[in-house]
Amino acid sequence: MKMIKILMLLIVTTAILLAGCTEQPPETDVDETDVNGTDVDETDANETEEMNIVDVAVSAGSFNTLVQAVQAAGLVETLSSEGPFTVFAPTDEAFAALPEGTLDALLADEEALRAVLTYHVVAGEYMASDVIEMESLTTVQGEEIAILVADGNVMVNNATVIQTDIEASNGVIHVIDQVILPPSMT
Repeated sequence: MKMIKILMLLIVTTAILLAGCTEQPPETDVDETDVNGTDVDETDANETEEMNIVDVAVSAGSFNTLVQAVQAAGLVETLSSEGPFTVFAPTDEAFAALPEGTLDALLADEEALRAVLTYHVVAGEYMASDVIEMESLTTVQGEEIAILVADGNVMVNNATVIQTDIEASNGVIHVIDQVILPPSMT
Protein backbone atom coordinates (compact mmCIF):
# COMPACT_ATOMS: atom_id res chain seq x y z
CA MET A 1 0.00 0.00 0.00
CA LYS A 2 2.90 2.34 0.77
CA MET A 3 4.44 1.48 -2.57
CA ILE A 4 1.26 2.41 -4.37
CA LYS A 5 1.13 5.80 -2.68
CA ILE A 6 4.72 6.50 -3.57
CA LEU A 7 4.05 5.50 -7.14
CA MET A 8 1.16 7.88 -7.35
CA LEU A 9 3.15 10.77 -5.90
CA LEU A 10 5.93 10.27 -8.39
CA ILE A 11 3.47 10.15 -11.19
CA VAL A 12 1.74 13.33 -10.10
CA THR A 13 5.07 15.08 -9.68
CA THR A 14 6.17 13.99 -13.09
CA ALA A 15 2.92 15.08 -14.68
CA ILE A 16 3.17 18.47 -13.04
CA LEU A 17 6.63 18.96 -14.36
CA LEU A 18 5.65 18.04 -17.88
CA ALA A 19 2.48 20.09 -18.00
CA GLY A 20 3.89 23.11 -19.85
CA CYS A 21 4.66 22.69 -23.52
CA THR A 22 7.39 23.85 -25.84
CA GLU A 23 8.38 22.66 -29.25
CA GLN A 24 10.33 19.40 -29.15
CA PRO A 25 13.73 19.08 -30.77
CA PRO A 26 13.52 17.48 -34.20
CA GLU A 27 15.91 14.65 -33.32
CA THR A 28 13.51 13.03 -30.84
CA ASP A 29 10.57 12.43 -33.22
CA VAL A 30 8.33 12.30 -30.15
CA ASP A 31 4.71 13.27 -30.78
CA GLU A 32 3.72 16.50 -29.03
CA THR A 33 0.32 15.24 -28.01
CA ASP A 34 -1.02 13.52 -24.95
CA VAL A 35 -2.10 9.89 -25.02
CA ASN A 36 -5.51 10.85 -26.39
CA GLY A 37 -3.97 12.59 -29.38
CA THR A 38 -4.84 16.08 -28.22
CA ASP A 39 -2.38 18.91 -27.87
CA VAL A 40 -1.12 19.14 -24.29
CA ASP A 41 0.06 22.73 -24.69
CA GLU A 42 -2.46 24.90 -22.91
CA THR A 43 -0.05 27.63 -21.90
CA ASP A 44 2.32 29.90 -23.80
CA ALA A 45 5.97 28.74 -23.71
CA ASN A 46 7.18 32.09 -22.36
CA GLU A 47 4.52 31.97 -19.65
CA THR A 48 5.59 28.50 -18.49
CA GLU A 49 9.22 29.60 -18.17
CA GLU A 50 8.07 32.06 -15.50
CA MET A 51 6.14 29.37 -13.57
CA ASN A 52 7.68 26.60 -11.49
CA ILE A 53 7.09 22.93 -12.24
CA VAL A 54 4.05 22.67 -9.99
CA ASP A 55 2.46 25.80 -11.48
CA VAL A 56 3.04 24.53 -15.01
CA ALA A 57 1.45 21.16 -14.17
CA VAL A 58 -1.57 22.81 -12.59
CA SER A 59 -2.07 25.17 -15.53
CA ALA A 60 -1.82 22.38 -18.12
CA GLY A 61 -5.03 20.73 -16.95
CA SER A 62 -3.90 17.23 -17.98
CA PHE A 63 -1.98 16.44 -14.79
CA ASN A 64 -4.72 16.73 -12.18
CA THR A 65 -3.96 13.32 -10.67
CA LEU A 66 -0.25 14.04 -10.54
CA VAL A 67 -0.90 17.36 -8.82
CA GLN A 68 -3.22 15.65 -6.32
CA ALA A 69 -0.52 13.06 -5.57
CA VAL A 70 2.20 15.70 -5.19
CA GLN A 71 -0.01 17.53 -2.70
CA ALA A 72 -0.83 14.32 -0.80
CA ALA A 73 2.87 13.43 -0.58
CA GLY A 74 3.85 16.88 0.67
CA LEU A 75 6.11 17.55 -2.31
CA VAL A 76 4.65 20.85 -3.53
CA GLU A 77 7.23 22.97 -1.72
CA THR A 78 10.11 20.79 -2.93
CA LEU A 79 8.99 20.88 -6.57
CA SER A 80 8.40 24.62 -6.31
CA SER A 81 11.93 25.23 -5.02
CA GLU A 82 14.85 26.51 -7.06
CA GLY A 83 15.85 23.13 -8.49
CA PRO A 84 16.61 22.56 -11.26
CA PHE A 85 14.64 19.35 -11.77
CA THR A 86 13.75 17.16 -14.72
CA VAL A 87 10.35 15.56 -14.28
CA PHE A 88 9.02 12.63 -16.28
CA ALA A 89 5.34 13.41 -15.76
CA PRO A 90 2.59 10.86 -16.35
CA THR A 91 -0.72 12.19 -17.65
CA ASP A 92 -4.11 11.70 -16.00
CA GLU A 93 -4.67 8.90 -18.51
CA ALA A 94 -1.49 7.17 -17.34
CA PHE A 95 -2.76 7.19 -13.76
CA ALA A 96 -6.17 5.97 -14.89
CA ALA A 97 -4.49 2.99 -16.55
CA LEU A 98 -3.05 1.75 -13.25
CA PRO A 99 -4.64 -1.42 -11.89
CA GLU A 100 -7.81 -0.77 -9.94
CA GLY A 101 -7.10 0.33 -6.38
CA THR A 102 -3.43 1.17 -7.00
CA LEU A 103 -3.85 4.93 -6.94
CA ASP A 104 -6.04 4.85 -3.82
CA ALA A 105 -3.49 2.61 -2.09
CA LEU A 106 -0.66 4.98 -2.98
CA LEU A 107 -2.62 8.00 -1.79
CA ALA A 108 -3.21 6.21 1.52
CA ASP A 109 0.52 5.50 2.01
CA GLU A 110 2.51 8.74 1.99
CA GLU A 111 5.91 6.99 2.14
CA ALA A 112 5.18 4.79 -0.87
CA LEU A 113 3.63 7.71 -2.74
CA ARG A 114 6.73 9.84 -2.15
CA ALA A 115 8.96 7.00 -3.40
CA VAL A 116 6.94 6.61 -6.59
CA LEU A 117 6.73 10.32 -7.29
CA THR A 118 10.40 11.04 -6.59
CA TYR A 119 11.25 8.16 -8.93
CA HIS A 120 9.84 10.37 -11.71
CA VAL A 121 12.16 13.27 -10.80
CA VAL A 122 15.85 13.76 -11.61
CA ALA A 123 18.02 16.47 -10.03
CA GLY A 124 19.29 18.78 -12.76
CA GLU A 125 17.80 20.01 -16.00
CA TYR A 126 17.99 17.54 -18.89
CA MET A 127 16.44 18.66 -22.15
CA ALA A 128 15.34 16.03 -24.69
CA SER A 129 18.58 16.49 -26.62
CA ASP A 130 20.48 15.54 -23.44
CA VAL A 131 18.21 12.64 -22.48
CA ILE A 132 18.47 10.87 -25.83
CA GLU A 133 22.25 10.69 -25.41
CA MET A 134 21.97 8.84 -22.07
CA GLU A 135 21.35 5.23 -21.12
CA SER A 136 20.04 5.98 -17.63
CA LEU A 137 19.49 8.72 -15.06
CA THR A 138 19.54 8.52 -11.27
CA THR A 139 16.29 9.76 -9.76
CA VAL A 140 15.73 11.80 -6.62
CA GLN A 141 14.30 8.58 -5.13
CA GLY A 142 17.78 7.06 -5.52
CA GLU A 143 17.22 4.38 -8.16
CA GLU A 144 17.96 4.64 -11.86
CA ILE A 145 15.56 4.91 -14.75
CA ALA A 146 16.58 3.32 -18.04
CA ILE A 147 16.49 5.37 -21.23
CA LEU A 148 16.16 3.81 -24.66
CA VAL A 149 15.73 5.47 -28.04
CA ALA A 150 14.34 3.14 -30.71
CA ASP A 151 12.34 3.67 -33.89
CA GLY A 152 11.93 7.38 -33.18
CA ASN A 153 10.54 6.78 -29.69
CA VAL A 154 12.15 7.66 -26.40
CA MET A 155 11.40 5.21 -23.60
CA VAL A 156 11.87 5.80 -19.89
CA ASN A 157 11.70 2.31 -18.41
CA ASN A 158 8.44 1.00 -19.93
CA ALA A 159 6.90 4.44 -20.55
CA THR A 160 7.00 6.32 -23.84
CA VAL A 161 7.89 10.01 -23.80
CA ILE A 162 5.00 11.69 -25.61
CA GLN A 163 6.02 15.34 -25.20
CA THR A 164 9.34 16.95 -24.41
CA ASP A 165 11.02 20.10 -23.16
CA ILE A 166 8.21 21.81 -21.28
CA GLU A 167 10.24 24.47 -19.56
CA ALA A 168 9.55 25.88 -16.12
CA SER A 169 11.45 28.39 -14.00
CA ASN A 170 13.02 25.55 -12.00
CA GLY A 171 13.50 22.83 -14.59
CA VAL A 172 11.91 20.89 -17.41
CA ILE A 173 9.05 18.43 -17.82
CA HIS A 174 8.87 15.51 -20.24
CA VAL A 175 5.41 13.91 -20.50
CA ILE A 176 5.18 10.11 -20.33
CA ASP A 177 2.29 7.77 -21.06
CA GLN A 178 2.68 5.46 -18.03
CA VAL A 179 3.44 5.65 -14.34
CA ILE A 180 6.82 4.10 -13.68
CA LEU A 181 7.71 2.23 -10.48
CA PRO A 182 11.08 1.97 -8.78
CA PRO A 183 12.59 -1.50 -9.23
CA SER A 184 12.62 -1.91 -5.44
CA MET A 185 8.80 -1.69 -5.46
CA THR A 186 8.15 -4.22 -8.20
